[in-house]
Amino acid sequence: MRAAPLYEQAAQGPAGGAAVWAETADGARLRLVHWPAATAHARGTVMIFTGRSEYAEKYGPTAAFLARAGWHVVTLDWRGQGLSSRHHPDPMLGHVADFAEYQTDVGVLTGWMRRLGLPEPWQVVSHSMGGCIALRALIDGLPVASAAFSAPMWGIRAFPVPQPMARHLAALLHDRGQGHRLTPTTTHAAYVLQARFRWNMLTRDPAMWQWMRQHVTHHPDLALGGPSITWLDAAFREMQALARMASPACPAYVALGSSERIIAVPPVRQRMAAWPGGHLDLYRKAEHELLMERPLHRDRFHDAMLRLFDRTG
Repeated sequence: MRAAPLYEQAAQGPAGGAAVWAETADGARLRLVHWPAATAHARGTVMIFTGRSEYAEKYGPTAAFLARAGWHVVTLDWRGQGLSSRHHPDPMLGHVADFAEYQTDVGVLTGWMRRLGLPEPWQVVSHSMGGCIALRALIDGLPVASAAFSAPMWGIRAFPVPQPMARHLAALLHDRGQGHRLTPTTTHAAYVLQARFRWNMLTRDPAMWQWMRQHVTHHPDLALGGPSITWLDAAFREMQALARMASPACPAYVALGSSERIIAVPPVRQRMAAWPGGHLDLYRKAEHELLMERPLHRDRFHDAMLRLFDRTG
């Protein structure tokens, strides 16, 4: 595998991080990232599944926290975002035809982890769309001891219409050949560049908001705009399919902000009420991105995640 860029100053991750390019069987080029444990004897390896429009550098501080605690950390840029290949003619449009494509990416990541000989137990932490991908991977047998979720996308809070109507419209437009269009209410610009901090739906921490803005202004190749209609249709189909499936036999911790306005909360509550060994935690006055929220929320999630991993590892 050839070396890939890793913007270490932007990431603020642990020392020794490195990135490589990997090719998938269906022709996508992925950026894979590994940050080594900062201790002589590693506890295991944590996979980070990022959200839609995100990239590896955004999770550098979380990787640093885990590395200090003795864990190797790996992540990737999903196809269509970050520095991974973007096959849609409009590179600012978030797009996949089917969420099964993301499972191909998961397979490439775990195969690379085995080739590196990264130690077990393996764990996974995910955010938003990454939580949807992680749930499918867990059901399909992802070999992890436990899973931590930040605002998992098991439903989408679709404005200005109810979710059933949004699901129907997305399917209709996709079937009529309009799937290449931008999803309504989104833009071609990165959200952190076009939204005002006062009204943003990601974080209440102005320092983290500015940090995320700096990422995409200093490194515009990381930026991504809104999703395509086809992506939205694929997301609805995947979430509907997952809703019919039982939760895996895997200890899980799920965190939600009380001010959540991006993912739909009822599907999360319903699943966690029936997940053996699962725990749902509500973060008061927190927005969607708990790992980019105010320090008390970030620290709380980090500590809960580490307790879970220590208990199951």
